[in-house]
Amino acid sequence: MSLIQRNNPFDLDRFFDNFLAPASSNNEMGSFFAPRVDVRDGEDHYEITAELPGVDKKNIHVHVKDGVLTLEAEASQSEKEEKGGRVIRQERRYGRYLRSFDLGGDVHDEDINASFKDGVLTLTAPKVKPNVPEPRRIEIQ
Repeated sequence: MSLIQRNNPFDLDRFFDNFLAPASSNNEMGSFFAPRVDVRDGEDHYEITAELPGVDKKNIHVHVKDGVLTLEAEASQSEKEEKGGRVIRQERRYGRYLRSFDLGGDVHDEDINASFKDGVLTLTAPKVKPNVPEPRRIEIQ
């Protein structure tokens, strides 16, 4: 299994295009954030944990197509304060999250499980057991 590269942090042309994306509320192109993930390789499964702060469980969609696992989520800004003054700094992210993983041939797509607790999504993808041919005795006639 491998991550599908979304953005290269050293690509300075794209860095400045997306620099103010979290502060913008309406972007016609739609801005996506790649959630932070941990990928663990267990003996019989892969485990992917993704941070999705401020996301409601009903706004998380995970699907598999052509061997690519895609995680989509949306965090909406529900707390709109109408206090006087202006926003000096806004660091919390609101918008859409998107991340994809190439499962390769060693994952059983149908048995992927997901759980969500305290803003952390956990996906468990069982590995396909290698087909080891068993020796077969051939009778001599």
